[in-house]
Amino acid sequence: MKASGGSEAAKRTAGERAAEFVDDGDVVGLGTGSTAAHAIRALGRDVDSGLDCRGIPTSFQSRELAREAGIPLADLDEATPDVAIDGADQVADGDLVKGGGAAHAREKYVDAAADRFVVVVDPSKEADALDHPVPVEVLPDARTVVADRARDLGGDPTLRSAERKDGPVVTDNGNLVLDCEFGTIPDPAALAADLSAVPGVVEHGLFVGLADDVVVGTGDGARVREC
Repeated sequence: MKASGGSEAAKRTAGERAAEFVDDGDVVGLGTGSTAAHAIRALGRDVDSGLDCRGIPTSFQSRELAREAGIPLADLDEATPDVAIDGADQVADGDLVKGGGAAHAREKYVDAAADRFVVVVDPSKEADALDHPVPVEVLPDARTVVADRARDLGGDPTLRSAERKDGPVVTDNGNLVLDCEFGTIPDPAALAADLSAVPGVVEHGLFVGLADDVVVGTGDGARVREC
């Protein structure tokens, strides 16, 4: 069952606590979203105070925020992340659903490459079992085929529409996003494998077995759980 929460104070507490995982000389994967943004701002303040670190952004949004915060940037061609800090749309037993910001493809390869992946959430993102719709990034020409296959797997796919313009959301990679409602997901690893095997799927939002720590922020502090 999902917990209540979601305040900006809780998000800020989680992000700032996660920034403490970064040591001098580290390369940091910079996640996307409102909670990860607090971690990026905290790292920027640490850099301003003398911390030596470089960030690998996972989206245009996180890249621009990191530049604004004064964090030197790198990419996976030149460096491997020591730590990645990223948010989640839902977390259960260390498994995640991500992709609310349509950046999950880049987030997954940066988070998976990191020596340590730290997830930052507020209490509203915790659940006993994953039941959040799973975002699936698809090649535009494969949208119909992937949607049919998602239905075969028990899902109800919906093409994600843009909020401030007519038409669908287009990812930083130039692809489309299907939000697939599966209800409660009893075996995230099995569903993740099935989705990955569908031709035309670029990446899906199930992050299974990748997280090392989950930082849950509240108005009063943060708790850290190892996965």
